[in-house]
Amino acid sequence: MRIAVNEVQEFAKEIVKEKKQELGEKSSLESVDLLSRFLSSGHSDENFIIDIVISFILAGRDTTSAALIWFFLLVSKHPNVENEIFKEINDNSEEVKDMVYTHAALSESMRLYPPVPADGKEAIDDDVLSDGTVIKKGTRVAYHIYTMGQSEKLWGSDWAEFRPERWSEMRDTAAGKWGFLARDPHTYPVFQAGPRICLGKDMAFLQMKRVVSGVLRRFRIMSAFEEGIEPVFIAPLSSKMKGSFPMRIEERV
Repeated sequence: MRIAVNEVQEFAKEIVKEKKQELGEKSSLESVDLLSRFLSSGHSDENFIIDIVISFILAGRDTTSAALIWFFLLVSKHPNVENEIFKEINDNSEEVKDMVYTHAALSESMRLYPPVPADGKEAIDDDVLSDGTVIKKGTRVAYHIYTMGQSEKLWGSDWAEFRPERWSEMRDTAAGKWGFLARDPHTYPVFQAGPRICLGKDMAFLQMKRVVSGVLRRFRIMSAFEEGIEPVFIAPLSSKMKGSFPMRIEERV
């Protein structure tokens, strides 16, 4: 394991070294990639930058794929949502930032099936929570994201419904333009919250919207589960669908 970790760290160090050299040869910042932005913003701690690179390379792979599996299952069961996403894809073929309804549908999917179902933190100092709970230094505090996403207190009596409209509202009916309704990250800690919020959150949404756009523009995804069989959510470190997602793929004409 130690050898494998060292190999990953050396790989990341080489990426940082090459990017620093590239930036040093330029008079101005031409590249818009995230690593260039971090290095150009004044971060001098190389270990911090290397950790960020490793996070981008490794952390988002399993979580993003897990999120997309459940997303495509839910969309296959809700043709009205699929139609709205398809319209948005056609209207914004090159601008994923304008795919607001798709962003809302992804957020709603991860509420029901979060890629990381539970997490925890260790208190570095004594603290008191808003409800008066005393937290002593060194205490491990766990929170269950999957359970929070199914809380009637947080999401209402229709919490079990897949409803992207929780996260969006129609801003321009004539143009079919949606507006995104952000939620308190402490209510929806899929990407954590506060100073420890996931550095790759925007990257994850960008990747997922690119995949959704590429797939649903050309194909329809249909669940192939046998009648009466429901998918099973299993939750090791990152969530999975037991036995994978059997599907039929139909090309759009």
